Parts: sequence; C-alpha cells; structure tokens
Amino acid sequence: MKHIKIELKWAFIFTVMALAWMLLEKTLGWHDEDIADHYWLTMLFLPFVVFMYVLAIREKRRRFYAKKITWKQAFFSGVIMSVFVAMLSPLGQYVTHNYITPEYFKNVIDYSVTNNLMTIKKANAYFNINNYIMQAAFGALISGVLISAIVAIFMRRK
Repeated sequence: MKHIKIELKWAFIFTVMALAWMLLEKTLGWHDEDIADHYWLTMLFLPFVVFMYVLAIREKRRRFYAKKITWKQAFFSGVIMSVFVAMLSPLGQYVTHNYITPEYFKNVIDYSVTNNLMTIKKANAYFNINNYIMQAAFGALISGVLISAIVAIFMRRK
C-alpha cells in the first residue's frame, strides 16, 4: 500500500478537481443555455488534467524515489493513478448527474434532437448515466496512460 499511496491521494484530488470543474461548467451555463459549445469548451479542462499528473509524478519522484526517477517509473506511477481515477469516475459521474447538474441529460437530448444531430432514440441511448460512467472510466484510463507517457518524459531525473 505504501508504494501506491501517492497515486491514490492524487486520484482523489483529481476527482474533487473534476467535480469542481463540473460545477464551474454548470455555473457558466455550459450545461443549459450554452450547451451547443459544451463539447469544445470541455477541452479547456485538459491543461488541468496534465497539471495534476505533473504534480502527482513530481511528488512520487521527490518522496518515493529520492528525487531520481526513470521514465518507466514515472510512467508506471501515472498509469497507477489513471487506474484509480478510472475507478473513482463512476462516483464522480453519479455526483455530477444527480447533484451538480441533474438536468444535463434532458438538456443535451433536447439540443441534439432539436438540431437534428440525433434521433430521440439514439440520443436517449447515448446520453444517460450508464453510458457516461463507461465513457468516463475508459476515457480516464486511456487518456491517463497517454498523458502519463508524455509527462514521464519531462519528469525523469537521473
């Protein structure tokens, strides 16, 4: 447990940050009146994601590896964090869609159908809590592994 404590801590911090971001999106109207721009505005979250991985791997380097870390060690640390983030993502989705923005699915379905982007059947199949939980988990894992590989290049020290 001692060797994964840092990654677990940063996965919890990441989840709290993601929930704060959802609250910001909701407050800025990206889940209702500006829902048409939601898909690209969400990309503004990416620098924060990268920053979280940098902080986590930096702490791992400093506290666990005595300020020296190889690419492989840094990458592995990021992958472990990605697994924990993916495991916590269903909880994040549940909180987001039940407490922060419970009307999100209705709004995005209405927008998609009204603007002829999807049929009502396809929109209902795509925009629901079960699908978003799966997307969040796999997305966190895949993007986390990719970000870890890139961040590890810059975090290695010999």
